[in-house]
Parts: sequence; C-alpha cells; structure tokens
Amino acid sequence: MSSMDIVDYQIFGADSQYVEIELDPGEAAVGEAGAMLYMEQDIVMETIFGDGSASTQAQGFFGKLMKAGGRLVTGESLFTTVYMHQGKMWKRKVAFAAPYQGQIVPMPLNQLGGELICQRDSFLCAAKGVSLSIAFQKKIGTGLFGGEGFIMQRLQGDGLAFIHAGGSLIERTLRPGEKLRVDTGCLAALMPSVDYDIEYVGGLKTAFFGGEGLFFASLTGPGKVWLQSLPLSRLANRIVRAAPGGTGETSVLGGLGSFFGDN
Repeated sequence: MSSMDIVDYQIFGADSQYVEIELDPGEAAVGEAGAMLYMEQDIVMETIFGDGSASTQAQGFFGKLMKAGGRLVTGESLFTTVYMHQGKMWKRKVAFAAPYQGQIVPMPLNQLGGELICQRDSFLCAAKGVSLSIAFQKKIGTGLFGGEGFIMQRLQGDGLAFIHAGGSLIERTLRPGEKLRVDTGCLAALMPSVDYDIEYVGGLKTAFFGGEGLFFASLTGPGKVWLQSLPLSRLANRIVRAAPGGTGETSVLGGLGSFFGDN
C-alpha cells in the first residue's frame, strides 16, 4: 500500500507562477523552506529535518542528520516544512511560489518509473512521502567538469512532485541511442534511464570566446529530459555583467568565467 498522499493542484500565473495544492483532512504536503505563499485555516506547518518521507522517519537522529546534510550539499535547506491538514471536514489549500521567473512543472513519479533526477535548487514542493536525496554523477569527467550538473537531486516515490525551471521549459523524449548536447546549467531534469556525461566543446577559441564554456552536458536516450531556457546562474551572470564595473558581454574574463561553470 502506498504511503504517498494523493493531492489535487492548480498552477497559476504565466511568467511568475505559483502552485496551489488542495488537501483533504489528514493529507499533507512538503515544501522547500521559504517557498510557501499562503495557507488556509486548519493547515498546520511543522519544520523538520529531512523530507518527511517514511524512509526518513524510520531512521534514527544520525541518519536524519546525514540526509539533511546531503540536502545542504545540493543547495537546499537543512529543513523542509510539512503542511498538514488537521481539520475534520473541508478541503483546504496551501500555495507555493516559484523563486524567480519560469515555470512550475508537475512530475508524477508513478508515471516516471518512481524516480527523477533534477537540477539542484529546482525542488519546490511535493506530496508528503516523496523522498529527496543526493544524486552524484558517477563518471569522473562529469564530476570534475559538470559545473551545475555535478551534484543533482534524486526524487523517489510514487507521489506528485513539483520542480521549478527558469525561463521556458522544453521537454524532449530521446530514443534509444539518441544523443543531445546541452549547456550544463540548462538541464533541469532527466529520467534515470538517460545516460549523462560531459563532452568537450572542441577548440580553445570557441571555449574561451564563444561564451558557452568548455563543456556540454551530453545526454543519451532512452528517456525524457527537461531543459530550462534561463537557469538562475545565467541570469545572475548577465546582471553582474550589466552592472557598473561588470566584465562586459564578450571578453576574455567572460570566457574564463564560463570555464568555471558560470553559464
């Protein structure tokens, strides 16, 4: 029998979105610390170590601490917040807002094989019971040069999770053996069946002056991948360049910045 809460939801907004989750009495949702927009009466919030999943609750204090520490490595808070509907009769709603412009993407894990790998900082909220953990990339090249894509998040369970993608969302289904190269920061999520590696762009002139960095994320099917057109790191980099004292749009310093993964 599933330990996941089954929730209804509705996503509002165009560029700056929020998701409203409807809870029956006794149901709960988990949200990233600071993501809550509003909640109706009868909903009680509790901040806890870990993610509130059954696997986490079965662990001792040390196990919970280690898992919470792992979330910190991925760029998330040590804590998650559980929103429990403790009323007796009526359905109640709790809403979570995206941290910056982009799209909120519902991910039904039961339709994705029970697992999803996503970019760090992308998790927004989920039905209680979804497990959050670290997904280190296995290959040394990916680890050394993957930039944003090195340490990712693993969402597991059969419930509904919501991630946030910056800018516009692109969903691609790769056939077996089909290959796609993308900027490492633009990879929002992928199914575990997709092979993920790092590929050298080729040519020092292209690497240092092309503005795309030294490496691409190389994705090989089968499976689905989700891409974001405007990762937060790219937006922040452009703001810094435009600010007084910035390095400018096209420069050697800009190329060196891309070398270290600030795409």
